[in-house]
Amino acid sequence: MTDFNQRAEHAETLVRQLFEPTPCARNDHLSAKFGADIWLKREDLTPVRSYKIRGAWNAMHRARAQSPDINLFVCASAGNHAQGMAYACREFGVRGVVFMPVTTPQQKIAKTRTFGGDMIEIRLTGDYFDDTLASAQEYCAAEGGHFLAPFDDADVIEGQATTAVEFTRQMTMPPDVLLLPVGGGGLSSGVIQYIDSVWPQTEVFLVEPMGGMSLAAALDAGSPVTLDSVDSFVDGAAVARIGAMPFETLSAVPRDHVLAAPEDRICTTMVDMLNVEGIVLEPAGALTVDALKDIAEDIKGKRVLCVTSGGNFDFERLPEVKERAQRYLGLKKYFILRLPQRPGALRDFLDLLGPNDDISRFEYLKKSARNFGSVLIGIETNDPAHFDVLFSKMEEAGFPYRDITNDESLAEFVL
Repeated sequence: MTDFNQRAEHAETLVRQLFEPTPCARNDHLSAKFGADIWLKREDLTPVRSYKIRGAWNAMHRARAQSPDINLFVCASAGNHAQGMAYACREFGVRGVVFMPVTTPQQKIAKTRTFGGDMIEIRLTGDYFDDTLASAQEYCAAEGGHFLAPFDDADVIEGQATTAVEFTRQMTMPPDVLLLPVGGGGLSSGVIQYIDSVWPQTEVFLVEPMGGMSLAAALDAGSPVTLDSVDSFVDGAAVARIGAMPFETLSAVPRDHVLAAPEDRICTTMVDMLNVEGIVLEPAGALTVDALKDIAEDIKGKRVLCVTSGGNFDFERLPEVKERAQRYLGLKKYFILRLPQRPGALRDFLDLLGPNDDISRFEYLKKSARNFGSVLIGIETNDPAHFDVLFSKMEEAGFPYRDITNDESLAEFVL
């Protein structure tokens, strides 16, 4: 057994003070869908609904063991790391200060406060995370506290590796394939280090959100680099720069084993898991399940383990997730129709719709022209092929239109 594995297993004994191992079980729905033996390690079922509590708890144990007088922990986070630290602070009975961007949703602020109780102070600082991080580090240095990094920390990485300690014991046979989500790299690097000697034959794939592929960029460059921009939709894994410590391990991962999950496609997976299985996954928590689509042909007949990393999903976002899923599947489109300004023109257009075509949005954008008006229309249907029929009918009937469903710059203003 390696030194790292010994430390991870010790960390696992510490985690048992907080909660029992999260479930690791076969999922019949996904197994049937992909013709494989699919298992899920449900990190969305920890007390804080993500794996982040593991690293926070272990790092705080280590810090207090080395310096028993530490009574202040500080972090910068707008999500799961904040909640994990808050929970650990309450259990330890030590003070914690959590810095969050001013733009953090109230739901996340409230959950962090609930987990931390009286032991936590929340400070909203900065419009962007980099500003929040700088404020947190400045405060921590001034107050003599211990800064709890979300992923670029050896003790945090060992704590996240307790996920692997559990699932290697829970599965009677090693999986052929393991899928891990990647944000800053703490979980994935910890798990890979642990299973290297325990499951040496298991093939590992890492999954990043397409709008935040910091690991892929680092592999291409040979070292961590900072992305110019990041799509924040997958907020639990949208990291602009992979952690330096995690990259020491992840740099050995083959480039073709780093998969990109499109944000809109992730939404289809979230909706599917919610509707069919009743499993609530946040965007980052759905990464590995979504990536099964990319390796579907390669995993047929194989045993596959997906780590679902979190379930902190604000249901106020559900309409957005459903919308993005429908657009990705081709079941919803938006277009601008040039509608003649004559009696009966609207009726003529409505007659073109099929029995399963529903208008979800209808809005005049401009009616100043004498002969024509521009109308924004959203249509939902149950088969993408219906749009081919509808657009063909519109062209034959002389209704000019422009499909803006995938026009990001225009959609930003009108959708």
